Amino acid sequence: MDRRHFLKQSTLASSLIFVPSFVKAFENISPKSLGYKRLVMIQLSGGNDGLNTIVPFNNDEYYRSRPKIAISKNDVLKATGDLGFHSNLLPLKKLYDDGHLTVINNVGYPNPNRSHFRATDIWQTASDSNEYLQEGWIGRYLDHYGNEPYNAIETDDSLSLALKGKKLNGIATKNPEILFKTSQDPYFKNVLKHYQDEHLSEHNLGYLYKTMIAAESSAKYIYEKHKTAKSQQDYPNNEFSNQLKTTAKLINSGLETRIFYSSLGGFDTHAGQINSQGRLLKMYAEGVEAFVNDLKTQGTFNDTLIVTFSEFGRRVKQNAANGTDHGSASNVFIIGNQLKKQGFYNDLASLSNLDDNGDLKYDVDFRSIYAAVLSNWLAVEDERILNKSFSKLNFI
Repeated sequence: MDRRHFLKQSTLASSLIFVPSFVKAFENISPKSLGYKRLVMIQLSGGNDGLNTIVPFNNDEYYRSRPKIAISKNDVLKATGDLGFHSNLLPLKKLYDDGHLTVINNVGYPNPNRSHFRATDIWQTASDSNEYLQEGWIGRYLDHYGNEPYNAIETDDSLSLALKGKKLNGIATKNPEILFKTSQDPYFKNVLKHYQDEHLSEHNLGYLYKTMIAAESSAKYIYEKHKTAKSQQDYPNNEFSNQLKTTAKLINSGLETRIFYSSLGGFDTHAGQINSQGRLLKMYAEGVEAFVNDLKTQGTFNDTLIVTFSEFGRRVKQNAANGTDHGSASNVFIIGNQLKKQGFYNDLASLSNLDDNGDLKYDVDFRSIYAAVLSNWLAVEDERILNKSFSKLNFI
């Protein structure tokens, strides 16, 4: 089979090539013998406005800076004497009240970038702002620990940079059944028949063939495990909640996956922020509530940590379109049942002492959160993954 004919017939396999070859080794391993913990990353894509998410309702500067889009003091779900939740975050406030939530304020990094694409790359690769990496931090986790039964799944049609490594990649799928059916397509099968062609080697198509063979095995494994999980939990009817429902089924099935990745987009609120952000926060909170309840019912919440972040926050002052422009520091949510410091990890930064662009000054490097998650939750060497040492926050 020549190269052109191979590529033509392997188009249907394109969604499957991001599967680490070690996944095949999972098939005869009992998940109960592993006892590992799982991490669920949720990205609020577009740059969520942290100040209207966690609201400083007693701060006069907040209301002066946002005369038309500030959340009314009467509408805030008050948590402390100074900070409260957006009114559409009642499910998150319940998690806070139950001791299942840590809120970390003022999270960012030195010399922040305010481009969606670049800022997302920085968060997904754990790089410095002037450093350009080709592997994501989860991908590097797979590269270093891929010889053990770990894996990473993104509940989407395409794989984010975060899950791409130098040697291994995670897998992207919204629906394990569709993934499996794609792997069984006649064209896909026909391509695999030519794996033993003598002209193939690691220097041409051999590696891709091997990856596709691993993909076929993995697709079957994920689908068969996914089928064994049953959920009695009702989820809201939207794409984000469907991502979390799929994630819960995979977790509850005993699938040997350590890291899951989901996202909710639309947070680029340059205009008409009040309605659009409120709708998205409600979608996020209700989806997470259903997800947590699902895990609790199945007994898997204790071993699951959920981290929610956005690539940057928004400016303190509203703009002329009743929205907010790209900012820098924002808040990160940590949800779990084994939190060392519940509630607010730190105070909100000053709203009057801002940086030169009118943004909150960060005092927590996001990589300090990653370092804590890697070391204290996933029990691996964080410096190997992050390429340098960062102080670890003591929330887990």
